[in-house]
Amino acid sequence: MSRAKIMVVEDEMITAEDMKDGLEELGYNVIAVVSTGEEAVKLAEEMSPDLVLMDIMLAGKMDGIEAAENIRGRFGIPVIYLTAYSDENTVARAKITEPSGYIIKGGVDYLNKPFEEGELHTAIEITLYKHKMELRLRENQRWLAAVLKNISEALIVTGSNRQIKFMNYMAEEITGWLQEDALGNDLIEVLNPLSGQLALLKMDDVSMARKVELSKEIIRDKENNRITIHGSMSPIKNEKGDVEGWVIVFRQ
Repeated sequence: MSRAKIMVVEDEMITAEDMKDGLEELGYNVIAVVSTGEEAVKLAEEMSPDLVLMDIMLAGKMDGIEAAENIRGRFGIPVIYLTAYSDENTVARAKITEPSGYIIKGGVDYLNKPFEEGELHTAIEITLYKHKMELRLRENQRWLAAVLKNISEALIVTGSNRQIKFMNYMAEEITGWLQEDALGNDLIEVLNPLSGQLALLKMDDVSMARKVELSKEIIRDKENNRITIHGSMSPIKNEKGDVEGWVIVFRQ
């Protein structure tokens, strides 16, 4: 298994070298040690580290918080702050950049050991694992979005209050609504049902806990044209069995 690549951003050279040695003893690959925010952003783009350890107070025009904001925003690389500054204003600024961790340097043995190795090791491992899971989740979401957009039947997904959260290309074609215009609107407003199970939704008279077959349902599109559709409407349930939304699949 390849070792995680870490970049250390620290403007106190003795502290930086101590951190580098400690991280390598823990089994990490320290690919760069830099002293300014500008260097950190530049090398993050060039070297693509798995994680950045960032001191907040740095020499130069760009402090660690601004550098972290650039690195996370532009390259999606997680950042752990490693700093001696824990005042309320500094922490508040740091939180805005959504760091993956915040470790305070210092203590009785600060001159010999600027950080507690066990705490740092745990923070790094949790951050790396969490980032890996986030990347996997985003990839799955991209795949799912691609599949949903390209299936041959119309698809609409709503929340528990019937507000539309997603509709694919075929649903746009049939209803005349673009997804960007339909999002947040009531399903009834978009489908405008005239008869069938969908029409019962107007009176909330359809079971919210079972799949409902849609057969010869008459709706009106955005231009008020009458359209007959067939399909199904299935509840989305959470682990407690409560309905959190609906999936409507249909065709003409």
